[in-house]
Amino acid sequence: MELSTTQNVASTNTNMNNNLNIVIDSETDNEVNLADLNTIRESIENMSKFNQIEILRILTNHKEVIINENKYGIHINLSELSSNIIRDLFVYVNYVNAQEIELNNIEKQKQDYKNNYFLKDNKDNSSNSIK
Repeated sequence: MELSTTQNVASTNTNMNNNLNIVIDSETDNEVNLADLNTIRESIENMSKFNQIEILRILTNHKEVIINENKYGIHINLSELSSNIIRDLFVYVNYVNAQEIELNNIEKQKQDYKNNYFLKDNKDNSSNSIK
């Protein structure tokens, strides 16, 4: 999925940490700055195909989104999206990032348990220390 952020967008103050944060001013419709759009674009492009399809589902739920498709993929100009749609995208990207962190922590914990309790060398050593 190719996302474009070619147009200038009015800037606001934002805070970018592990989770994407966005400050949206309710007075205008294009209140997300270009740096935020680039960050969300990079996040979506680096996602798995499954998650990119979910992003596309979010976008197709809004009738005002213009989706351009050709043999190279699907192209969407993020700078033309309303603040509500951008907010939905940020929520989903944050959810995927949090899920990825949690899964990595669980996998690390599983590997630690495997190394500590289920390796053959460890079983032999623990039985010798009991005797």
